[in-house]
Amino acid sequence: MYDLHDFLTPISAHELNGDNGYTDGQLAKHIAMYENELPDISGADIVLVGVQETRGSGVHENTLYAADCIRKQLYQLHYWHTDIEIADIGNIKTGATLQDSYAAVQTVLAELFRMNKTVLLLGGSHDITLAQYFAYKEIQQVIEATCIDATINLKGENPLRGENFLLEMLTGEPNLVRHYNHIGFQSYFVHPRMLETMDKLRFDCYRVGTARENLEEMEPVIRNTHLLSFDISAIKNSDSPASLESPNGFTGEEACTLARFAGLSNKLSSFGIYGYLPQHDVNDLSAKQISQMLWYFIDGKSRSKQEASLEDRDQFNEYHTSFTEVESVFLQSKKTGRWWMQLPNKKFIPCSYKDYINASQNEIPERWLRAQERE
Repeated sequence: MYDLHDFLTPISAHELNGDNGYTDGQLAKHIAMYENELPDISGADIVLVGVQETRGSGVHENTLYAADCIRKQLYQLHYWHTDIEIADIGNIKTGATLQDSYAAVQTVLAELFRMNKTVLLLGGSHDITLAQYFAYKEIQQVIEATCIDATINLKGENPLRGENFLLEMLTGEPNLVRHYNHIGFQSYFVHPRMLETMDKLRFDCYRVGTARENLEEMEPVIRNTHLLSFDISAIKNSDSPASLESPNGFTGEEACTLARFAGLSNKLSSFGIYGYLPQHDVNDLSAKQISQMLWYFIDGKSRSKQEASLEDRDQFNEYHTSFTEVESVFLQSKKTGRWWMQLPNKKFIPCSYKDYINASQNEIPERWLRAQERE
């Protein structure tokens, strides 16, 4: 059991908001913060922690703390979800080397996972995802991981950790990534052979256009995820000025919807939002965007508490169907409207209404087929 004090620096609500203070309705009044001493997080549903490490993306001089800029906006939002307890344990100390910072993030996250906490990581470059993964390795948990990003960081020829971290995450031994999803890539940033490799590994990659056409189809993908990593480059520049990768991508509203899907997942235990550099922001709009994504994550988390267990069949509509001579069962939650489908091994996996419609029309749902290939 580590003493988390050794890895964290406190925050100051006063510094974030000056003499303005906060009203009773704002989140700042309802978050247990690490200002003078670490708060009791035993009852917390969500734990916020900041990361200040950006050397993996080539940014060595980083005097503006992204996590604090996001906090400044988040704390001002209003607290609607009284059933969700939130704690903010400050910022993880930046190490002397990049590896030292990874080790600190890994240690803090692993300790929080042992306490069964859902962790939100703010700030840092996208390669912090690797440290996020190392924490699962430390507790020996096999996971499903999802990245939302305009590009796929598998560029082995690039020396920057932020451009190649997925190589170690997906191919390092021993490997605990049972399955990997990539949402929102933009084709012109990705070598075609990279996608062929991902497909051979049975990993699922969704182009930004495909995801945007039917965003609801991404909900079952995220529902099965333990580790979620969101690079703000996936959001179009006009909706997030600090997203410098592309003029195209998800809208701000779509990014909030994806964050809400993450909150709805009962499997998800860590969600990192990376790549925000305040020096590139305009009128704090990207910080506001990220803070609103966090608000929607909390909204999803609140709603997920209403979901019944699959064993409690009274809480589900049950539909029996067959496609290409395969018998299957679909379940629809009476509380949230979400869907699950049964595989031949009797295991249920998250799916969508579209999968049920396809099956009832004697078509094999793509999601069912991909799941079978991985069995």
